[in-house]
Amino acid sequence: MTKTQPRGRLVAPEAVRDAPLHVVLVEPEIPPNTGNVARLCAATGCALHLVEPLGFRIDDRELKRAGLDYWDAVGVVVHPSLDAFLATFAADRLWLLSTRAARGYADAAFARGDALVFGKETAGLPQALLDAHPDRALRIPMRPGSVRSINLSTAAGVVTYAALARLGFPGLT
Repeated sequence: MTKTQPRGRLVAPEAVRDAPLHVVLVEPEIPPNTGNVARLCAATGCALHLVEPLGFRIDDRELKRAGLDYWDAVGVVVHPSLDAFLATFAADRLWLLSTRAARGYADAAFARGDALVFGKETAGLPQALLDAHPDRALRIPMRPGSVRSINLSTAAGVVTYAALARLGFPGLT
């Protein structure tokens, strides 16, 4: 669903270039998930990238409620499409999170400035993207047959903190 987004709280990609990590939500659909990830980014200094189309407006009441009053502490970059986002990052700086990946996230050699890319809640990342970069695809281990996937904001928290731990928690106390 395409909705015109207010641009007041957004920043240019150059403004977040020095972020320790870039958390990327591709076509997120559920406002509280995005709000929770925004709060995660505010707490960690990570940049938040949202790839359109979004399933909500950035000023959505539920999104604001989930992010509380932390929006000013987050560098949010909106990309008009997945292709537009991919044009801004080198493939070897992307980590693609998917239940369809073979490799666990704990095995990744995360580096400062990497992008952690999460797909939309109902479909995940496009299979063609995963097929094009199988060495950059990661999964979070789960019990077989228990659930289809874990919640998007939970997954973002798990992988973001694991990556930050590998980086020595830059800027965090």
